[in-house]
Amino acid sequence: MTEVLEIRRDITKGKIWSPVRSKWLLETPEETVRQDYLLVLVNEYGFALDQIAEEMDLTGRGSASARADFVLWRTVQDKADDNAPFIIVECKSNNVTIKPQDYGQGENYARICGAPFFVTHNARETKYWRVKKDKVPGYTEEIENIPHGDASDKDIAELLSKLRAFKEKEFADLLHKCHNIIRNREKKDPAAAFDEIAKVLFIKVYVERSLLTRRNRTNLFTVDVLKAQIAENPLDNLFQETKRAYASDKIFEEDERINLKPATGEAIVKELEKYNLSDTSEDVKGVAFERFLGRTFRGEIGQFFTPRTIVEFMVHMVDPQEGEIVCDPASGSGGFLIRVFEIVREKILADADRAYNDFKADVEKDKSLTEEQQAKKLQDKFTEMQTLIDQKREGSRLWQLSNRCIYGTDANDRMARTSKMNMIMHGDGHGGVHHHDGFLNVNGIFEGRFDIILTNPPFGANVEPTDKILEVDVQINPTAEERYLKEYGDLYREAQNRVKAALNKPISSLFGLPKSEKSKIKTEVLFIERCLDLLKPGGRLAIVLPESIFNNPSLAYVREFTEERAFIRAVVSLPQETFVSSGASVKCSLLFLEKFTEEEQQRFDKTCATAKAEMEASYAGRIQIEWERLEKEIDLARSANDFERCKTLQMDLQGYLKAMEINQANDERQLLKKHFNYPIFMYEAEKVGISATGEEDQNELYPNPNKPVDCERTCLEWYREFRLDPDLIRQEGD
Repeated sequence: MTEVLEIRRDITKGKIWSPVRSKWLLETPEETVRQDYLLVLVNEYGFALDQIAEEMDLTGRGSASARADFVLWRTVQDKADDNAPFIIVECKSNNVTIKPQDYGQGENYARICGAPFFVTHNARETKYWRVKKDKVPGYTEEIENIPHGDASDKDIAELLSKLRAFKEKEFADLLHKCHNIIRNREKKDPAAAFDEIAKVLFIKVYVERSLLTRRNRTNLFTVDVLKAQIAENPLDNLFQETKRAYASDKIFEEDERINLKPATGEAIVKELEKYNLSDTSEDVKGVAFERFLGRTFRGEIGQFFTPRTIVEFMVHMVDPQEGEIVCDPASGSGGFLIRVFEIVREKILADADRAYNDFKADVEKDKSLTEEQQAKKLQDKFTEMQTLIDQKREGSRLWQLSNRCIYGTDANDRMARTSKMNMIMHGDGHGGVHHHDGFLNVNGIFEGRFDIILTNPPFGANVEPTDKILEVDVQINPTAEERYLKEYGDLYREAQNRVKAALNKPISSLFGLPKSEKSKIKTEVLFIERCLDLLKPGGRLAIVLPESIFNNPSLAYVREFTEERAFIRAVVSLPQETFVSSGASVKCSLLFLEKFTEEEQQRFDKTCATAKAEMEASYAGRIQIEWERLEKEIDLARSANDFERCKTLQMDLQGYLKAMEINQANDERQLLKKHFNYPIFMYEAEKVGISATGEEDQNELYPNPNKPVDCERTCLEWYREFRLDPDLIRQEGD
């Protein structure tokens, strides 16, 4: 039996043993990452120490900038003969997300010495890559795993052919093909077919994560393995195992199963088995639940998805920070929430890495410390930093982000479930997502709670007077109620009581915008009020709206309602074709608001009252004079028994008073805007990264590799400059 390699430490001296270099090294955090991964290479991949070099100079000139953490040869003899290596391993700090430039460094090292494979690794993420010599430098191709130490040519060929990373269009086409297989064989409608695809994808991610954790050579998600099992439906057995792994998340019902014939399930697995979903880039995974649905159904199940480029732009415009609480009350497949989670997580990890590196620089400058003392200080600091960002540790920075900062709800149970699954595959944050009407309070989602609202609400439909608050809407899970009462106290109790008090009343009765409980109101209009209600004072809102909200005269009252509660920071008009590929043809704009603080609201109300008083004083004299004139004429007509003229004059008086009321209100509004004046950023976009057919296009919204050549600055860059100095931007615009 092969002896298992283990970590050796000299705690008293703060050193760790390097089996490859056969020497004691100072145990810095970086060295710990490296030696931990050596155990994986030896114990789990079966590489012999004689097949490995550590901290190897790849240029032969002693350049510290081209030293690989590990260089692996296919055989001991290859190493002895100075043949080209087999695999290059590049280890990175645990605190940061490994970025494309890190992949590029690994690829560069592999090309220098002719290695066909390379690995990028830290404790958070390990990715595997192949180097294609027939492609230009910079071309990388992600694969599911690296070959084991004793892999044959056949093993390597099988690895490369069976499991590889998705490319976006390829993935969308594949899911469309799987959808057609289910519809043709099972005769299911589009929604039911998607449910089954989603389950199978979730199984695949679960299996792949287990595979990576164990470095197991046997992938359970293959037709061969499924066929080898003696069971009525092997794929459903795998689904039940997946359900048990995520039982606490309550994503699936207890009696839920794979509703496909075994042969259909095998056909889907056969299409998917050669691809790697769990290590595929996050943008591509989002396609599974967004672009695929939009492209396949084009609104057949009433869902339209926000294009990725629009999500990216809106999130960067509101610029979420650590500790801010974010909500999407119409979360769909979770696109906004996922991107917020990713961006804030990157900020936390980068901040932790920056803090550690600053500490490391200070320690290394301290000449009074021995090397051993320096190493001990660095190790202690690193352990402290890891504790603070351990996502599984309650109270840590990443735990807070995952469990206390991300909230969403969707009235469609399929979308709520999809959102949870999507978020689990992207990292986490799914615990705050609920299947619930976005207009009603649920668990942690209630008025005055959120720093940021990001949403693309449903358009075109109406909230009818018959849409009432039902008993099921006010039922609260006792465990959840206890948790939220503990967290939010009276605020939570009051929020729930507001909904309970409206039981059996129209949903619109909870809001101020509907003209009466008996009138219907556009869904998107009510969502504007709901979002403003959900925000804390000073909170930020980014919302997709049809352009009728901005220019329809009959909706002026909606615009005034908004202006009385928030600063309009920006309006960005989108091209007509932006949502066409998702099945929606409505021309939209993006509205960015900042809710008044209490002080700003008081200042606005005071300015409003002053403008009202000024206009009332201005109009009072004119109205009185005309009133008295018409009253005299009415009295004369009445005296002359000219009742027809009397009636006409009375109508003239009513019409005059109504016209003056409208004129006075308009003048009040103009005077208010004059006295409560602030700059608003306006931008009309032509290229937003997506064409009418859903293909990638040029993008002028934010910095990206596909900017139009004549785009000096993107919309995001203009906006940030505008917020710093609106006058400067106006001058440049002139």
